Amino acid sequence: MQKLNELALEKAKTLLANGTVARVLGWKKGELGYDLEPAVFYSESDLEGFIYNAFSGANLSKYLIEESKKEGKVLVFLKPCDSYSFNQLVKEHRIVKENVYTVGIECQGKLDVKKLKEKGIEIVDGVIENVDDVTVISLGKEYNFVKEEVLLGKCSVCEKHLLSYDEVISLHDKRTPKLDRFEIVKKLEAMTADERYAFWKGELSKCIRCNACRNVCPACNCLKCVFDNDASGIASKANSDSFEEKLFHIIRAFHVAGRCTDCGECSRVCPQAIPLHLLNRKFISDINRLYGEFQAGEDDVTKGPLTAYTTGDAEPSEVFGGNK
Repeated sequence: MQKLNELALEKAKTLLANGTVARVLGWKKGELGYDLEPAVFYSESDLEGFIYNAFSGANLSKYLIEESKKEGKVLVFLKPCDSYSFNQLVKEHRIVKENVYTVGIECQGKLDVKKLKEKGIEIVDGVIENVDDVTVISLGKEYNFVKEEVLLGKCSVCEKHLLSYDEVISLHDKRTPKLDRFEIVKKLEAMTADERYAFWKGELSKCIRCNACRNVCPACNCLKCVFDNDASGIASKANSDSFEEKLFHIIRAFHVAGRCTDCGECSRVCPQAIPLHLLNRKFISDINRLYGEFQAGEDDVTKGPLTAYTTGDAEPSEVFGGNK
């Protein structure tokens, strides 16, 4: 992974120096070893803070909505999951594709800080990453884990591959996911209505309305969100009652249905560890059943099943029966 970081850094320096791009969108070092965040670099000296490693989980595509509208091209490093979001945003005319230089960068899954903390690791000094295992260096000691134990949830089920790029940086074989991404959805569907209600009531009651899920989601890109409308009566930051906390997440999930690429950013950034991606994944599962297999962002031109009418469209009542 260190080699990938060096190759990405060298690529960024070269493209900046020869004038191909005016700036670079990547990840920068934070105060802690796992504290990486999206950043824009404008010069070689700026790039001293650039880093790509096992904690570069942030999806960079959403930041291109603004960066692609500025003067000069922007270089962006896209992981496989990022490239689906990139395509979807190009399709929705939110990214000016001609102003973006894409470098696809292979990924073997990113580490989940929350899972490492559960295992007692608060400080990360370094990471040695292999396909199926990872060694985390903390305070001079090495801790080895089977990768599945400490991966982000979205990475455990990821079958995505690089789609959009001008160049590719790759060193190793593609990692094979170990889990079925719809497994938990099936378990929820098998519950009774009361059991599902209890499950989501328990999870959504943790919400502190920090809006991190909305702000990080590539599909949530309205200039003015309905939940920021002071006249709506639902614009408060903190949840005022049990109804509001449910309304926010359910409406948000409906708004991105058919456009969500299942990048998992909503759950990754949630400080309360709410499995918000399950709402979106349930809709993806239903769309697959009603309209056939569909992956949002698989290309940047095809219309989604919820935005294109055909005479063969399924009627949910015929598929699920009655008013279910």
